[in-house]
Amino acid sequence: MSFQSYLDNIEAKTGLTPRQFIGLAHERGFDRSTKATPILDWLKQDYDLGRGHGMALVHVITKGPQISDKHVGGAGTHADASDTLWLDGKDTNPAR
Repeated sequence: MSFQSYLDNIEAKTGLTPRQFIGLAHERGFDRSTKATPILDWLKQDYDLGRGHGMALVHVITKGPQISDKHVGGAGTHADASDTLWLDGKDTNPAR
């Protein structure tokens, strides 16, 4: 599953866009310096998200929308179309 697909699936499950999760995380005091474990615990407890989906959100909360070029292109199921993740909702993504 591509990085973007993880984020789209999170939105489908929770009704919240990645950008909304970033806002909620900041309200809880989570930022770029926060380690993964407290964020994962919050996401599991409040939204029943597992580790894989949680780590996708940890990335955008702590590192922003940029991903490594190694995830871009290719024909595999894990390949993303861009090195910048779309955070404003799967239905508004111009790449879809």
